[in-house]
Amino acid sequence: MTLRIERSPTPTDEERLAILTPLIAYNAAQAGDSEAEKVALLVRDEAGAILGGLYGRVFYRWLFIELLSVPEQGRGLGLGSTLMNMAEELANEKECVGIWLDTFSFQAPAFYKKLGFSEFGQIADYPPGHKRYFFQKRLIQTL
Repeated sequence: MTLRIERSPTPTDEERLAILTPLIAYNAAQAGDSEAEKVALLVRDEAGAILGGLYGRVFYRWLFIELLSVPEQGRGLGLGSTLMNMAEELANEKECVGIWLDTFSFQAPAFYKKLGFSEFGQIADYPPGHKRYFFQKRLIQTL
C-alpha cells in the first residue's frame, strides 16, 4: 500500500469524520468506550431568551467546561459562581474524577483559582500578547 499526504484547502465535515472515526476506535480499544454526554445550564431572561450559561461534556468521567458566559447584567451578582457550583454538583452526581476547562488571561483565571481550580498548563502568546490557561479541579482522588 502506498500512502501520500495532501493538503485539503477547504476541509469538509466528511474529511474530519474520516480522520476521527479510526481515532475513536483506537481510543475505545485503549481506554474503553466513552460516549460524551453534553450538559448545559442556561441563563434566561423573563421572556425566556438565553443570555448565557455553561456548556460542557462529560467524557471519560471528567467534566470539560467548554463555555461559560455570564450576561453583562448578571456580572458581580454571583451568577458565575452559581453556575460553576451547579456544574460541580452535576459532576459529582455523575461520579466524575474532576472538572477541567481553559480560559484566556483577559477572561477569568483568578475566578477559577478562587473556586479551587489549579492551573495545569498555559500557552504564552495565544492570542499574541495574552495567555491561554488550563485549569482542573479534582473531585475524586484516584490511585
